[in-house]
Amino acid sequence: MAFTFGKEFTASAFTDVENSFIKEYLPSASGDAVKVYLYGLYLCRAGETDVSVEDFAAKTGVAVDTVLDCLKYWEEFGLISVLSTSPLSVVYLPSNTFTSYKPRKIKAEKYTDFSKSVQAILPSRMISTGEYTEYFNIMETYGILPDAMILIIKYCADLKGPSVRYQYVSAVAKNFAKDGVTTVEQVERRLSSYVLFTGAIARILKAMGVKRQPEVEDLSFLKKWTEEMNFEPEVIEFAAGKLKHGSIEKLDAFLLELYSIKSFSKGEIADYLGKKQAIYDLAVKINRALSVYTEVMDTVVDTYTKKWLSFGFTGETLVFIAGYCFKTGKNTLQYMDELVCGLRERGFIDLSSVSDYFESVKKTDEFISKVLLTAGVNRRPNAWDRNNVATWKSWNFSEEMILEAAKTAAGKSSPIPYMHGVLSNWKRDGVFTLSAVSGKDEPKTSALTQEEYNLEYERRRNKAVSRAQKNFDKAMGIDGFAEIYGRLNSIEKDLAFAEMGKNEELLSSLKAEKEKLTIAAENLLKPFSITLADLSVKYACDKCNDTGYVGSKRCDCFNKKV
Repeated sequence: MAFTFGKEFTASAFTDVENSFIKEYLPSASGDAVKVYLYGLYLCRAGETDVSVEDFAAKTGVAVDTVLDCLKYWEEFGLISVLSTSPLSVVYLPSNTFTSYKPRKIKAEKYTDFSKSVQAILPSRMISTGEYTEYFNIMETYGILPDAMILIIKYCADLKGPSVRYQYVSAVAKNFAKDGVTTVEQVERRLSSYVLFTGAIARILKAMGVKRQPEVEDLSFLKKWTEEMNFEPEVIEFAAGKLKHGSIEKLDAFLLELYSIKSFSKGEIADYLGKKQAIYDLAVKINRALSVYTEVMDTVVDTYTKKWLSFGFTGETLVFIAGYCFKTGKNTLQYMDELVCGLRERGFIDLSSVSDYFESVKKTDEFISKVLLTAGVNRRPNAWDRNNVATWKSWNFSEEMILEAAKTAAGKSSPIPYMHGVLSNWKRDGVFTLSAVSGKDEPKTSALTQEEYNLEYERRRNKAVSRAQKNFDKAMGIDGFAEIYGRLNSIEKDLAFAEMGKNEELLSSLKAEKEKLTIAAENLLKPFSITLADLSVKYACDKCNDTGYVGSKRCDCFNKKV
């Protein structure tokens, strides 16, 4: 059986801090050290047992290295025991003086001369106990000799002025110590190297537009770039000039990028940046062709443009595809990505093959439009239609036979599924020609050819569709009609769902709304001699819906006046 506090209980609880800690240790500790101690104490109280150094640093807003330094600091006072740093395991010990753990405080007398020298370097302000303690701890922890520390403080004061913050001095000293610079001779050598390379660093900063003086920390970066990565100083300056609003850290990341692709000369860097800019410019062209705006172009480049180019597409081909997407009304990067990936799977990569593919799609859509019109369907072709036609052709039906099936489907409630059924039956019965479809007792109409007969009925259907479209366009130009008409169309779907759900109250309400909207629409149309019925296609022949066929036989309406 286990008993634990819930998170809500823990959040509302308290973390006690011993008075002896506040009195004896807090005054001389740095802010980060106190923050680390208190957060660790909270974790103890909350029973948190699975916390990494990185998690600890993220929660406290203190750098990982600083967290470790602070833990070491408190361990020296006997307040904690660091069992492990990976994973992080710390034991908190009592801070009262009655325990066997005696605080190992640094005796200020040991650093009397040091303290006087530091105060002389910074005469404009009184150095606090906390600042002195920070310097003492750095020297004790990192083994920096007092005279070497004085040189570091003097350098920082000369660079930043007498008001330099001790946190900056601390960072510089730790930076030196990590490189093994702890004696006077080593510090002098480091500062001499810094002076020697100050001009180079200043030129690099100027190239990036950074308006500050070189600092000794910059020397570590310069040595890294020249000694470890083998960049020449003039090449570094050239690379720095390519950064807009740069910084030492951004330049470091850029040089690492160049190093990874082995671009070490000005020419190689210029060539790389030229290609990079070309990709960026291409992304802009694609966006323009699609008529879309993207605030962060780097995302477009990384997510789409680079990938498409890696597939083997040229910039010209990609812009062409973007234009096609815009013309078809699917002008989004996501749709273009799907299209590009689909073209790649089909093996259409170069401009010629892509253009031919789009042309074939266009011809297919033109044929599908003809099929839809023949079947009495007034809409644009879609992917479902393309799949259907591809299936029917795979059954060895010619376009002529598919149109024949469309004629039989005209006037049906679901023409396309009806066509599918007709063609399926023909396939089963081996009917693949018009002569096999036509019956011997078909009424004779005239000496017209089959093509002339079909064209006559196509003319009649086009006339009916044109008349309805003209009325529709006129109606949509009437103020307030489009909104009412749109609701009338959507209300049919609502009625269907209400019927399915057997919601009688909602059904009654929707019917009343529909009746009211219908009256309003008819009143708007009346001055223009139009009715709602005039907005739909009206065929002259109710039997064949102006297809010329009833079933698979010719209609007897051909010789009647239309």
